[in-house]
Amino acid sequence: MSLLAGKLGIVFGVANKRSIAWAIAQAWHREGAKLAFTYQGERLKENVEELAGTFGADTLLMECDVTKDADIARVFDEVGKKFGKLHLLLHSVAFAPKDALEGEFVNTSREAFRVAHDVSAYSLVALARGAAPLMTGGGSIVAMTYYGSEKVVPHYNVMGVAKASLEASARYLAYDLGPKKIRVNCISAGPVNTLAARGIAGFTEMLKRYEAHAPLKRNVLPEELGATGVFLAGDGAAAITGQVIYVDCGYQIMGM
Repeated sequence: MSLLAGKLGIVFGVANKRSIAWAIAQAWHREGAKLAFTYQGERLKENVEELAGTFGADTLLMECDVTKDADIARVFDEVGKKFGKLHLLLHSVAFAPKDALEGEFVNTSREAFRVAHDVSAYSLVALARGAAPLMTGGGSIVAMTYYGSEKVVPHYNVMGVAKASLEASARYLAYDLGPKKIRVNCISAGPVNTLAARGIAGFTEMLKRYEAHAPLKRNVLPEELGATGVFLAGDGAAAITGQVIYVDCGYQIMGM
């Protein structure tokens, strides 16, 4: 029996076929979930439309700028009309201006700090608030984070600080939404060659370092992140909320 049969979900953050969000969406779909997708701006619409279309011509696809409350309200209104309820939400959304991911963190501008936190952290709060009324029978919200939230990763800069905010937000959301049987967890993924990751200076060296120093001596595979997404979405994780699950081949445990 499929682990997520009958589940209804929405995925935020697919950019192309290399996106972690797409790996998790594929895994959710294989396990029986019916999904809706959002895209950010016309530039990404064609990519997401093509991918989402592989799940069926009637797959719900909506534009959403997570910095706009009106967009978020419209998305959940449309999901409510199409699905009637919701069980799953994937938050795989992050952004910081390119110049803030180069050089020194101390030079982060006020505007770059604001944008990074609005898009990468506050959006989880806003999306959870929109999804909760549809999760009448409980649900699972999964957000993507990274090790740079707790240790300094050169050039990750303001994004590391925003990811720390994301993880703290997930804990507070888990507390607030727990009585509604809505769980909120984060997956902390090792580096994956995505569109967003390529915007980080020194990303290729990061991949090499993980491969050299992680206990498993390799980098994580997208399908492994998908499998973790299925676990957190399913009944096997029914007692897990407010947690950060590291899927990084063990890199996080290393001191040297």
